[in-house]
Amino acid sequence: MSEVQKPVYGGQAVVEGVMFGGKHHTVTAVRRKDSTIVYYHLPRESKPVINRLKKVPFLRGIVSLIQSSATGSKHLNFSTEQYEEDDGEKQEEKKKETKESSKISVWLGVAVIGVLSFLFGKLLFTLIPVFLAELTRPIFSGHMAQVLMESLFKLILLLVYIYAVSMTPLIKRVFQYHGAEHKVINCFESGKELTVANVQASSRLHYRCGSSFILFTVIVGMFVYMLVPIDPLWLRVVDRILLIPVVLGIAFEVLQLTNKVRDIPILRYLGYPGLWLQLLTTKAPTDDQVEVALASFQELSRMEKETEKGLESDVIV
Repeated sequence: MSEVQKPVYGGQAVVEGVMFGGKHHTVTAVRRKDSTIVYYHLPRESKPVINRLKKVPFLRGIVSLIQSSATGSKHLNFSTEQYEEDDGEKQEEKKKETKESSKISVWLGVAVIGVLSFLFGKLLFTLIPVFLAELTRPIFSGHMAQVLMESLFKLILLLVYIYAVSMTPLIKRVFQYHGAEHKVINCFESGKELTVANVQASSRLHYRCGSSFILFTVIVGMFVYMLVPIDPLWLRVVDRILLIPVVLGIAFEVLQLTNKVRDIPILRYLGYPGLWLQLLTTKAPTDDQVEVALASFQELSRMEKETEKGLESDVIV
């Protein structure tokens, strides 16, 4: 198979596991405390309208984001359930409380990795910097100065949030699985044999990562906000809310562009800011965690090949 024909896979770290998605299927592998690996399969639904929208520049990013959110939430719920079941037998009331607490911590932490929680938190991350920037207006009153301050506060808020959630043991492990996911993808795309040793030797950073996308929304938003008024405050707030889809759509295109030019000596640096952020959102995985990521990827690859063979056999010659 040529490089052009090589399939493109995406992924997402979940609780004690990794989800990978292909053209026809998505698969999650989770390691339970008894060392067994369990799988969750979810076929991709082919909808003509959605497929057409995903070909429209700037609009395709929003469609992909919503679609990924819906799919990712199902895989995340599966991994959370497996994690909770491993906590052992408890009283029903206490088990329910633990379940709710666990879900809250998972949703907060994986927000940095997955696009689903990012969507839910986008409004908060957009508006808080607006009000913080307004507080600096006596010092930074100009239009450009206010937009720069707003972007600075947004970046600081993002970094503080990532650091805060990374302090919990659960999320630290999720970040390790995030690193394992990237290593598997990088190993596959480099054409190397998918072994634990080869995967561990691969980079834990990747140009298509959702973390890069989040950072690009901050950068893109800064330039977009330069084009709209900041006075009065109510109009500034309304503008920010209405422009969320615009910023997301442009940021997605920027993400795709940086991935396409990553092998070009000078242009590859365009994606470096996103890679730098991944130094926080990914951690070095253990061999056991890499094994789970490999199991997920290999299961997906097997299912994708079976589906492709089935489609080929349906073709009448």
